[in-house]
Amino acid sequence: MPQQQVNLKSMAAEQPIETEGKIISVLAGTMFRVELANKHLVLAHISGRMRKRFIRLTTGDRVKLEMSPYDLDKARIVYRLG
Repeated sequence: MPQQQVNLKSMAAEQPIETEGKIISVLAGTMFRVELANKHLVLAHISGRMRKRFIRLTTGDRVKLEMSPYDLDKARIVYRLG
């Protein structure tokens, strides 16, 4: 029986959508409500690298986000812009 080769490129996860937003409110458990440029609100959490480096985020900060193309209501904060 011939072995089937697995195409790793087709199994790779979809590329995240990168966008910018502004923190509207700080929620419990390092969660944030972020407003995007098109007035859409998403629920965002801090990426592990930001948590490791103790980056502080407050209301009004501009942040860079990564969103999954499958769920556009949740995001991961990857960078603090100011």
